[in-house]
Amino acid sequence: MTTGPLLTAEIGQTLLDIRVADITTLEVGAIVNAANRSLLGGGGVDGAIHRAAGPDLYEECKTLGGCATGSAKITRGYRIKSRHVIHAVGPVWHGGGSDEEALLASCYRSALDLAAAHALTSIAYPAISTGIYGFPADLAARVAVGTVASELAASPRGITRVIFCCFSPDSAEHHMNALAELGLV
Repeated sequence: MTTGPLLTAEIGQTLLDIRVADITTLEVGAIVNAANRSLLGGGGVDGAIHRAAGPDLYEECKTLGGCATGSAKITRGYRIKSRHVIHAVGPVWHGGGSDEEALLASCYRSALDLAAAHALTSIAYPAISTGIYGFPADLAARVAVGTVASELAASPRGITRVIFCCFSPDSAEHHMNALAELGLV
């Protein structure tokens, strides 16, 4: 299922790729997990990452005491190709009146900050909150791409590659549209 980049944009020295792939197969400094507040696994991307990384990831996550919505915590990658997993807890969509966009943007910013704090130069994001949490996929893609692009333009943090790793072509299309709306392609 892994494909090469469908679209690449540049923000200073950083390449932003959009691709359709299984995020657990990417060789990057960190993959971002669309985690729940317990950090102890779940469905979708979260379940796939926990299965691929193995039981040691669960054991490390038990020591973290959970994570607040809009924030992130980092662990080792264990059996997956990336060195680390950044567990970002996105918001559940409640119609847009519960600060969902700001909380989602905070997930992306927190993950960038953690990657930089651990001297990682590459990071891959899934479409956080767009599965069971119900965040509208087109709006989530605009928040994701807009937040990452503006953060990297203001402060690259040593990150040279960002992948928006989409599970479906529809999700990738939303991300490509977001890049185009920002005038980056």
